[in-house]
This record gives sequence, C-alpha cells and structure tokens, in this order.
Amino acid sequence: MQFEWQLAWAYWRGRRSNPTGNGFISFIALLSVLGIGLGVAALITVLSVMNGFQKEVRNRMLSVVSHLELHLRAEPQAQDEKMRHAIAKHPSVLGIAAFEPLQVLITRDDMLRAALVRGIDPAQEGRVSSMVATMPATLRESLQAGAWRIILGRELARSLGVIAGDRIVVMAPDLGDHGAGFAPRIRQFEVAGVFESGHYEYDSALALIHLEDALKLTRRSQAQHWRMLTDDPLRVRRIASELAQLLDDRYELRDWSQENRVWFEAVQVEKRMMFIILTLIVAVASFNLVSMLVMTVVDKRADIAILRSMGAGKWSVMRIFMLQGLASGGLGTGLGVGLGLLLVVSLDTVLRFLERIFGFEVLPKGIYLLQRIPTDLHVSDLLEVAVISLCLSFLATLYPSWRAASTKPAEALRHG
Repeated sequence: MQFEWQLAWAYWRGRRSNPTGNGFISFIALLSVLGIGLGVAALITVLSVMNGFQKEVRNRMLSVVSHLELHLRAEPQAQDEKMRHAIAKHPSVLGIAAFEPLQVLITRDDMLRAALVRGIDPAQEGRVSSMVATMPATLRESLQAGAWRIILGRELARSLGVIAGDRIVVMAPDLGDHGAGFAPRIRQFEVAGVFESGHYEYDSALALIHLEDALKLTRRSQAQHWRMLTDDPLRVRRIASELAQLLDDRYELRDWSQENRVWFEAVQVEKRMMFIILTLIVAVASFNLVSMLVMTVVDKRADIAILRSMGAGKWSVMRIFMLQGLASGGLGTGLGVGLGLLLVVSLDTVLRFLERIFGFEVLPKGIYLLQRIPTDLHVSDLLEVAVISLCLSFLATLYPSWRAASTKPAEALRHG
C-alpha cells in the first residue's frame, strides 16, 4: 500500500497540475476539516456542560434528599431494632437517622402555602445530610423537643414573608375517627431561621422541625422512617438489593434515583437529543468531504486511468481516495477534540469575555446560584464523539472512491 499512501498524501496536500481547480478543491477540503472540527468541539463542550449541570444538581439534591429511605409499613415489633442495627453495620452504609415526613399547610396572616415538613433529630441528621451538617450549630441546635420551632427553606420563608422570630401556623392532616372525617391538627411554630440548599424545589417547599414535635403531630409513639447515607450514591440500587435481604415484607426501601426518576429521565432524554442534533452538524460537515473527493476524482481522471493501465486494481484506487478523505476527517476530528478540551478547560474565561463584549449574563446568579458553569468531561463521551466523527468521515469517502474505481481507463485518457 506504499504507493497508495504516497498518492493519497500528495493529493491531500494539493500537489496537482491545475492550479485554479486545485485551489478551489483545497478550499472545499479546508471547509470540511473546519466544519468537522467545530462540530466535534461543540459536541464535546455541550456534553461536558450537560454532565456538569447534572452532577451539580445531583450533588445539591443529595445534600437534601436521602441516598436510601427505609419505611416501616406496619406496626413496630421487637425485632425491628435488631434489623436496623444490622443495616447500620453494612459496610456501604455510612449513617442512618430517623425522620418523620408530613404534608402540611403553612399559614401566616392571609398567606397559605403547601409544604413538606421533615421531623429530624438534630443530633443524628448531620450523619445523613450534608446540608444539615454544614448548617450553623446554633440554628441546628435551636430545634429542641417541645420548643415548637421550625426552619424554613429560603424561598418558602420569602413567599410567606417571615424572618427568624416570626410565628406561623402549621396544619397537619389527622385522618383518625372523628365522626366528621378529616380534622386537621393545628400548631403554632416559631421560625428559628432559614436554610438554603441551592435547589429551588426544596428551598421553596421544605421545612425542618424536631422529630419529637413531628411525632406529636402525627400521633405516633416512635419513628417509622429512616434516612441512610451510603458510600456511593451511584451504586445505591445494588446496595439497596443487599440491604433488602436483611428485611422482611413490612419494610420498604426507596433510593434517591426512584424518588427523582422523572427528573433524571428528562435529563437523559435531553442529553440524547442534543447529542443527535450536534452529531448532525458533524454529518453535514462530512458531506463536504464527498464534494471535495468527487471534485478530486474528476480532476484526476487521467491519473486514475494511468494507474489502472499500469495494473492498479479497483481496490487500490478506492483506498487512495479513502485515505485522502480519512486524512481530512482525522485532522478535523483531532482539531475538534483539541478545541473541545480547550473550551471545556477555559469555558468560564470565554463566557466572561463574551459577557463583557455583548453585555448579557449567561448565568443569572439570582436564578442558578452558581459562580461558574459546571463541566464534567467523561472520557467515554470523548471517545464516542471521536469514533462517530471518524465513522462519518469514512462513510463520506465510499461513493467518491467507488466512482474513482469505476473510471474506464480508455475513455478517461481519450477525453483527458
């Protein structure tokens, strides 16, 4: 294949006899290389940013939600404590804490808001929640049994117009037998302060109270729900399956991916659609290779005829133009990967520069609460993009190469 490589290299560099025509072909080749490079760079950058946002949201979500939740669906029994001790000793379980969830209505003056109140043990909750662990100690310790204090999410407190020291009314449902059916339990709470998780859904709908106060509102003698922190939230389903073997049918295990399944499925669909759309950009750029190779084949009909007359086979002629096209595709892919890596590393600098020039804000801090655009480059994404780009480049060479191999030597020399 030595002469095939040499001819492909010579054609790719532009050593041709017709300066005018070859210059235009070289221009088309340059456009194809740049198009593939920009498409690959855009695909790498967008996938990296989407991975970064997904990771950032997941980390903020996991600072509030449980990696695993254990729910008792029946009356407590004597062996329950032994089961929970066995779960706590599992090597993947880093912490376990009881909690009590309540769906409530919070009122103040003429304002009414629905909220999820979580009864927690302040001394234990820090083991399973990084948000509570990083909360000021004075705020965390202000939740005392019987003090009837509540910590609100920042957006929830803002919507109610309350600050620390104000009082609000919490109405919890009581579905006991009251003759008239539903009879809410009403209790006044003092606002001890606010927390901010960085996730709007929880900041606008979550409130924390002491576990004992929550049990009084639900009229239970002891907690029937537990939150667990694991050593790897991405492996939580496997951990849950191992823990399920220690439990009986009265218990139910839920992991954080099940609780937020709709959100993560939506993110995955969005990521796949963006991947397909940006891959089409690379495909369109690859079509320029077809134009460039077809023009090269027309320009080199005489050379092809001479090669065929000297005994070169059809596959040899095809390989010449395949190698030429793959050289352009490989160069464009390499440039795109390099540019994509550079953009991922310096994305903040580039965006700040664009913000100063065009006078807009990419990430309004009041909405996203981010100081920088998060990026998370996966090697698997990088390899996948590069392989797809090279495959598209290869497919673009098939028709022009076949056309070159189909050239009839006598006819080409007669008209050349």
